[in-house]
Amino acid sequence: MDARKKIDRRDLLKILAGTAALAPLAGCKANILGSPVGINRLRPPGAVDEEDFTGRCIRCGRCIEVCPYRSIVPLDATDGVNAGTPLILAEKMPCYLCMECVVVCPTGALQKIELEDTRMGMAIINNETCLAQTDDTLCRTCYSVCPLRDIAIHLKEFKPQVDTSACTGCGVCVHACPIEDSNGVKPILIDPDFVPQGESS
Repeated sequence: MDARKKIDRRDLLKILAGTAALAPLAGCKANILGSPVGINRLRPPGAVDEEDFTGRCIRCGRCIEVCPYRSIVPLDATDGVNAGTPLILAEKMPCYLCMECVVVCPTGALQKIELEDTRMGMAIINNETCLAQTDDTLCRTCYSVCPLRDIAIHLKEFKPQVDTSACTGCGVCVHACPIEDSNGVKPILIDPDFVPQGESS
């Protein structure tokens, strides 16, 4: 009888320990169930709508393996239902639009798309913090590195301007931008939810 009580107590302690370990996750329910996509956090080229992506992606890792730039990384268990799905962290390593990932995806989570038609997001320039906009500094970094220079981004009076009809949202400009504020925020970012005026999502 005593031995059984000890076993039950030990099991109870294990259960309580497990519950305690899960407690911090209770406040992260929205993160576990919600989309990991956000500012500078992008799905690879050709990704279907986010509400369909999690169901279509089988977490095979082919897009990750084929990317020559190591731009695509798998999400981990802290991202809940999105664990194992691919994401691009633009500030760490942007997409260089090699378009290899769309070729190998077996389920259509990433659909075959031409480079020029890719829309992972939209580059947004903060005119209040961009030195080229606010100062006499002749910074052309974002313009110089853009894969679609003079198409997706051009210079107007030596100031970079994004063409919302052509920007692919690859994030190369964000990665290259040498300026950031005290919070580590750069004056250019990629917004995956930005919809150009006149278009609908």
